Amino acid sequence: MNKNLKKTKIIATLGPASSNKETMIQMIQAGVDVFRINFSHADYELVLKNVNTIREINKEYGYSVSILGDLQGPKLRVGVVKEGSFLNPGDVLTFTNEKVEGDSTKVYMTYQQFPQDVKVGERILIDDGKLVFEVIETNNVDTVKAKTIQGGPLSSKKGVNLPNTNVSLPALTEKDIEDANFMLDNEFDWIALSFVRHAQDIIDLKELMAKHPTNKTKTPIIAKIEKPEGVKNIDEILMECDCLMVARGDLGVEVPMEQVPVIQKNLVNKARLYAKPVIIATQMMETMINSLTPTRAEVNDVANSVLDGADAVMLSGETSVGKYPVDVIKNMAKIVKNIESTPLYSKLNHVIEEKINCVDERFITDKVCRSAVDVAKSTGAEAIVTLTSSGYTAFQISAHRPSSHIIVFSNNKRVITMLNLLWGVRAFFYDMEKSTDETVIQVNMLTHNYGFVEQGDFVINLNAMPVQNGGKTNTLRLSTI
Repeated sequence: MNKNLKKTKIIATLGPASSNKETMIQMIQAGVDVFRINFSHADYELVLKNVNTIREINKEYGYSVSILGDLQGPKLRVGVVKEGSFLNPGDVLTFTNEKVEGDSTKVYMTYQQFPQDVKVGERILIDDGKLVFEVIETNNVDTVKAKTIQGGPLSSKKGVNLPNTNVSLPALTEKDIEDANFMLDNEFDWIALSFVRHAQDIIDLKELMAKHPTNKTKTPIIAKIEKPEGVKNIDEILMECDCLMVARGDLGVEVPMEQVPVIQKNLVNKARLYAKPVIIATQMMETMINSLTPTRAEVNDVANSVLDGADAVMLSGETSVGKYPVDVIKNMAKIVKNIESTPLYSKLNHVIEEKINCVDERFITDKVCRSAVDVAKSTGAEAIVTLTSSGYTAFQISAHRPSSHIIVFSNNKRVITMLNLLWGVRAFFYDMEKSTDETVIQVNMLTHNYGFVEQGDFVINLNAMPVQNGGKTNTLRLSTI
């Protein structure tokens, strides 16, 4: 039964269209591995209800669906604007720090340091780049004047992008600090940080997390790359984060749109070199918000993201506010499975030869994981079975994209749900209180019972010796079921 599971994971955003138990169950059955909760539009009471429902479903059905909390970050917006406000090319719009009702001549800007940060000649984009302005004057105190380059209707609370401006806002706003603490209080599996520009942004969040009383299982951090600085500083960011998200919505506004496909491919490759999972997000099947079928271009986009080697593909509006949250998952799962079954997929997603390795306390584990993938390939082993308390070995093996199943056993229930985001990883609970020999026999038997292997199959077992100390993986064994 379990031999035909897809390896690329699907992340679905919860919202009004999907915040009920029955829909969630159907979405999981259709292929959802992770539910995302977007804190740009989050009501704590509703979030808690959703979190409890997901955990209830996991318990009732034996799933390990993961919960991802997405921080809003320093999203810049204009204030409330009179209906019918419209700008033509050449019109001058004044941005002010004063909370006024906007119109086609003046608008409130939520970002107070805007007049100090922006320079004449820089561009301002509103509503995902539908409106484009050029700065013609700033008083460096509270107003900025900009000439309309590309006009159109101006609506309330639309997002603002500043592609050429060095924004002095921190990646963690006051709202984010409050939201991050709420996520830690409720033991979310992943926390995504928006608009990451430097490694320091991740370090700031780690420091906040270190002070939190319940964060004993360190919650992994996803760095959302949606600004040119983030792309430029990707190596330093990957050294600090646990996962990468290519957030193509804002990224496609901040950098020229034609550069996004190449940036996506480069970021996926980089993440794999660092053995960090990578998520492709935004507008994957946008037309399915209102339509039962995606466009051929969208099918191609999902397929190409899978071919690029993404660990996960993510849906936003399609499942949060769309009319067909279950159907969109079914379609996405079909595309993923079909691509993964092609020779082209295994050719493109081969073992990483030049993976970034540091000679540190993890060096032995890294080498054992890499050897496991090689031995699995040369013997045709059906599964690589590993025990882990932190999840580290699962990250390492997954990065190499073996054709074998990656079966992980852990005594930490939070690690089990966290690992559900990783490519090809299936994690199960096991309490690890046996000798190594007994453990290997038991986990292999469980792997057989779960339907991943059959009698006579080869299996690679990875262990830490001695097994009780929760040490680092240092032993590889080739077994037969």
